[in-house]
Amino acid sequence: MVSTTLKNLAAFSPPMVRIAVVRKPECNPVKCANLCMKLCPVNRTGANCIINDPVDTKAVIDEALCTGCGICSNRCPFKAIDIINLPEELKKEPIHRYGKNGFALFNLPVPIFGKVVGIIGRNGIGKSTAVQILSGIIHPNLGRDSATIEDVIHYFKGTEAHLFFEKVREGSVVLSMKPQMVESIPKFHKGTVRELLHKVDEKGKLDEYTRTLGIDMVMDSKIGEISGGELQRVAICAAVLKKANVYFFDEPTSYLDIKQRIKVSQFIKSLVDEHTAVMVVEHDLIILDYLTDLIHLMYGKPGAYGIASQTKTSKAGINIYLSGFLKEENVRFRDKELIFYSKPPSDMKSRVPLVSWKGVKKTLGKFLLGADKGSIDKHEVIGVLGENGIGKTSFVRILAGEQKADEGDIEGDMKMAYKPQYISLPDVLVAELLGEAITTHENDIIKPLEIERLFEKKTSQLSGGELQRVAIAKVLSEESDIYLMDEPSAYLDVEQRMIISRVIRDNMERRGASAMIVDHDLLFIDYISDKIMVFDGIPAIEGSATGPYDMEDGMNRFLERLDITMRRDHESLRPRVNKKESQMDRKQVGSGKRYYA
Repeated sequence: MVSTTLKNLAAFSPPMVRIAVVRKPECNPVKCANLCMKLCPVNRTGANCIINDPVDTKAVIDEALCTGCGICSNRCPFKAIDIINLPEELKKEPIHRYGKNGFALFNLPVPIFGKVVGIIGRNGIGKSTAVQILSGIIHPNLGRDSATIEDVIHYFKGTEAHLFFEKVREGSVVLSMKPQMVESIPKFHKGTVRELLHKVDEKGKLDEYTRTLGIDMVMDSKIGEISGGELQRVAICAAVLKKANVYFFDEPTSYLDIKQRIKVSQFIKSLVDEHTAVMVVEHDLIILDYLTDLIHLMYGKPGAYGIASQTKTSKAGINIYLSGFLKEENVRFRDKELIFYSKPPSDMKSRVPLVSWKGVKKTLGKFLLGADKGSIDKHEVIGVLGENGIGKTSFVRILAGEQKADEGDIEGDMKMAYKPQYISLPDVLVAELLGEAITTHENDIIKPLEIERLFEKKTSQLSGGELQRVAIAKVLSEESDIYLMDEPSAYLDVEQRMIISRVIRDNMERRGASAMIVDHDLLFIDYISDKIMVFDGIPAIEGSATGPYDMEDGMNRFLERLDITMRRDHESLRPRVNKKESQMDRKQVGSGKRYYA
């Protein structure tokens, strides 16, 4: 029986929808000696609000007894507990929950025939879960032990999702999905690319699609031997070769360079007609804006719960996401607005070169790399743009001293810190790996990058995004004059990319150091860079590095190679790609100003 004291405690807590989330991997009752149970006011009255799971001894919280005091979540040394008071409108059970005290998903985005619908949101907010529910991979449980399709249809009565699930039940909707983790495909599919795609070709368009996606040259290669970018396009091709009328693409541009991202976006858009719907999860805002007609925002707390908003137009949806406030729902899901500027900040400092190069040449097998002349000055952040296989990484490795140039001069006795494209870290606890950084860079690196939750994890247990943030924290904690980073935005969500940008820029300014950033996210490069370096040539044959140029000159040169133009949104000032042959596109091409006319 609940004691009188417990009843009094509950009386001070207004009734509201509340969930408790325990992150089992982080929960460590041995090291903390069940601190949450000892401190819980409800437990201290004699009730069992927090107990040990009899199976794994981890904490289990009774949400009906929890008063929402927050003591357990605030005092947990491993940040394993979240007590969340949900918005009042969420009075229904979640559409899906991963067990007791697990992640909860509320509402669903819905495919719309004749449209490309996008999903935007932080990592761990339920985007992939939502797509897997809609595509039939996960059967929603409505927060119970199980639920039937009839239960799900009734749950969504009177909404677009109600009609969608009715069509799924009737079999009038045929689904096809391109999964997020394409790197796992070789574990399940052996043989050649041709053999894999031939098995799934239900349309008889194998040759047409492989040519369009630029993978016709790797058809006889083994699945396990092709690059990440090629594997991504193979996965996209496999998804669209199926005779479906609803297609799902979870992060379709990972591993792709900017040119490939534009081509893949055009290809995905071409699938849509009045009988076909497409849904896309994507972190590259420029591509998301270019590709989609409508957008669902997903907000909440990563790893705890996620909510899908109503549909918005792509332009309005992205601007709302950047502002952090949903007016219709009256929900503020971020404390600060993500702000862009109408032009890159002017560099008023006198130029002090840290490193310079001239006439650099390097032969790598059949590939020839050349760099005419250039330099990196103090306080600068140089963005590096170019296709895959054109020598960007090789040039960075030459500057980093990991490779030696065959010809040319590199001047400047500078310390360099290097984060490679493919991250390889010793399999130790994050706290051990970043020991010095935790001591000396807690406020400028560790906290902004949200590394604290990862201290008790080994690097082999980290997700792609977690590993990326740890690698960036490690390289930034080193004392150096120039920081070279290859694809630091990979696996990160939109907000994490903006945070990484600010952390890098702030550290360069504070230390008087410089950075060279190789990346394929144009918005990320636009946000972080003072100057641009452009790589041109023929992938796997030859590459030529030019620049660094000022932002306008460098971006104009690069956008001309892509045959696209970019403007700034009047409301948010974020960069946007113009529609081909639109009035603005023709105007900017005519004026020779492809970058923010």
